[in-house]
Amino acid sequence: MKRNYIIIGLLSVGLLFGCKSKKKIVNSSIKKNNREVIAPENSEIVTTKRAINTSFNYSTQAYIKKYKDIAMEEMRVYNIPASITLAQGILESSSGNSLLTKKSNNHFGIKCHKGWKGKKVYHDDDEKGECFRVYKNPNNSFKDHSKFLATRNRYAKLFKLKKNDYVKWAKGLSTAGYATDRRYPAKLIAIIEKYNLHKYDTEVLGKPFKKLKVKKASNHVVSKGDTLYSISKKYGLTVDELKKLNGLTSNNITVGYTLILK
Repeated sequence: MKRNYIIIGLLSVGLLFGCKSKKKIVNSSIKKNNREVIAPENSEIVTTKRAINTSFNYSTQAYIKKYKDIAMEEMRVYNIPASITLAQGILESSSGNSLLTKKSNNHFGIKCHKGWKGKKVYHDDDEKGECFRVYKNPNNSFKDHSKFLATRNRYAKLFKLKKNDYVKWAKGLSTAGYATDRRYPAKLIAIIEKYNLHKYDTEVLGKPFKKLKVKKASNHVVSKGDTLYSISKKYGLTVDELKKLNGLTSNNITVGYTLILK
């Protein structure tokens, strides 16, 4: 009898350890599988983000290459800096990728206004279902943009500025009411300097092109009208870098505050 009990006991212990070891194997394989699934997903997301950024840069470069000649031609006729025209086109049409631009070849969001007899398209902008001009040839959009600025009194002061002074042109457009976004001048200037668009101004004027040097400073005192975006572009930083350097958790800054730049 004792021998039987011993045999039964040994068999029970064996089965118990066998079950535990199987559970461990199953659990470890699940963890392993989880790791194998999670890693590709994360890497795929990163790749997608990089692809999007690369795609945008390529599309902007392609846009510049395609429309730089018409921008320079318009500068020769109307004295509007080619850099300003290109920067506005890039910003307002998302480098030719906006829905409105794709539907209408309208690169500057020019609305129908009175007297427009061409084709029209309706698109939500400041108000719902606004009327915008449609162009068969996108170059005509650039020409209309030049005429729009040259024939309206509120932009007259711009044409007294130097032809290659894109900074004053950008600020002047905002002062004249071209856009409601107070960061509009900073955005235009940032695009011009990022892609060296002012080289097309110098080409039209027959002057040598000098690549701009980023201003170097250790700090910046916030003045009226400053934003983190405009300050970051001025010193070749990103908004996130500027916030991190100064321990900021929001985009709010006050006049007189000193921002660290290094």
